[in-house]
Amino acid sequence: MSTTLIIILLVVLALLLFAAEALILPGHGISGICAGVCVIVADIMIYQEYGTQAAILAVLISTAIVLLFFWWFAHSKTLDRMSLHSTISSTSATPSQLSVKAGDTGVATTRLALIGNAKIADCDVEVKSEDGFINEGTPIIVTRVNEALILVKKRSDK
Repeated sequence: MSTTLIIILLVVLALLLFAAEALILPGHGISGICAGVCVIVADIMIYQEYGTQAAILAVLISTAIVLLFFWWFAHSKTLDRMSLHSTISSTSATPSQLSVKAGDTGVATTRLALIGNAKIADCDVEVKSEDGFINEGTPIIVTRVNEALILVKKRSDK
């Protein structure tokens, strides 16, 4: 088998492996690494067979082909078809957390070292302190509720 035919086969194999990495096995890297090795071996063989100028030209052309392939892949509809298009509309908040509203009052049932537990509207919920540390048994007021995150501060009875 001639050197030229081996070089052509290596380049074709490299293109197939790059395509497999992009379309069939994305993220594994094995086929992409093998494709890179094929390109490097083909460039070395070109250097040995045809000299420095041909090798430099081969490196530039192989780099341009790989970059053009990735540019094409990034702008093709193939990537869009492989993408996830659904959205997650659920929440991790419990029904008791969702029942708490801003302005509700309660008592810290554990020391709020920024995060702890509190009893608010007869519900035991996890809360986060906006005032720093709050001791157990301290009256608190809910300042803001964002799904599962309940922000509280010390209640100042005036």
